[in-house]
Amino acid sequence: MNDLTFAKSYVPLDPGKFRDPDVTARGEARARVALERLDTLWINTGTLCNITCVNCYIESSPTNDRLVYITAGDARAYLDEIADLRLGTREIGFTGGEPFMNPDILQLLEDALARGFEVLVLTNAMQPMQRPRIRAGLLRLRESYGERLVLRVSLDHYTAALHEAERGPDTFERTLAGVDWLAGNGFRIAIAGRSVWGEPDAVARAGYGALFADRGWSIDPGDTASLVIFPEMDARVDVPEITTACWGILGISPDAMMCATSRMVVKRRGEERPTVLPCTLLPYDAEFGMGSTLAQSLRADGGMFSGGAVKLCHPHCAKFCVLGGGSCAPA
Repeated sequence: MNDLTFAKSYVPLDPGKFRDPDVTARGEARARVALERLDTLWINTGTLCNITCVNCYIESSPTNDRLVYITAGDARAYLDEIADLRLGTREIGFTGGEPFMNPDILQLLEDALARGFEVLVLTNAMQPMQRPRIRAGLLRLRESYGERLVLRVSLDHYTAALHEAERGPDTFERTLAGVDWLAGNGFRIAIAGRSVWGEPDAVARAGYGALFADRGWSIDPGDTASLVIFPEMDARVDVPEITTACWGILGISPDAMMCATSRMVVKRRGEERPTVLPCTLLPYDAEFGMGSTLAQSLRADGGMFSGGAVKLCHPHCAKFCVLGGGSCAPA
């Protein structure tokens, strides 16, 4: 693998790539990532969302229910398993869709917080979060658990025009209003942006910083956990496969990958039980299922896994994580 760059223009993905779990199209050994520790367990609350974004990582929308609402009972089984297996998990992350559309969301958050976990919620901070019942519940949770509850709000750009190019008209001011409410009530907040416009990181952070200052939000734009700027993904863009040699070429350790420290739980429509996955970006790919329990996921073998280790056999592994440096977890 001599050329680690990839085209910015849209080109067809090489059909020979990402086919064999063990070997790349060039016949080189495919890289894999072992789970070092389960630091974060992600729970997908369902793919239904109040808006449709142009480049949503998992195609959430007001009509996409391919991942159905996970229940508090579903989630408790995994919290129990973390304790039973003594996994030492630090954080439970909730993502969607829009988590605040899930009828059980407040119970889901309280169950995790009550067991001592840090809790991270990914939200667009719009109408679902701003309903009176949800606001009252959030205030109660903040009062009880303080800074162990973090809400990370998707603000794709610091300008209305580019944010709404992704999220649709009339979304910018509504999101700002949601963050204003969170900031005004003492919640711990982070912001998630996108790098789709090819803006240099320093320029983007300066732009966000000016917005934060103007709104009076106590968010440090230079802190990569407080302001996360995600790499863009597009399945139409050709990316290189990641081989075992790439770690040395890139100067990156496999331990730095998201799947070295996290797993995700989803509940697919029509399936009786939730499924454990290695990654938040692959909710629909059946071949990446690791079983219905955390114990099964730790020993998943065959296909895309080897003794629980993940074989990086998907374009997202290359573009988002290895080359893009993306991670859904705070730094």
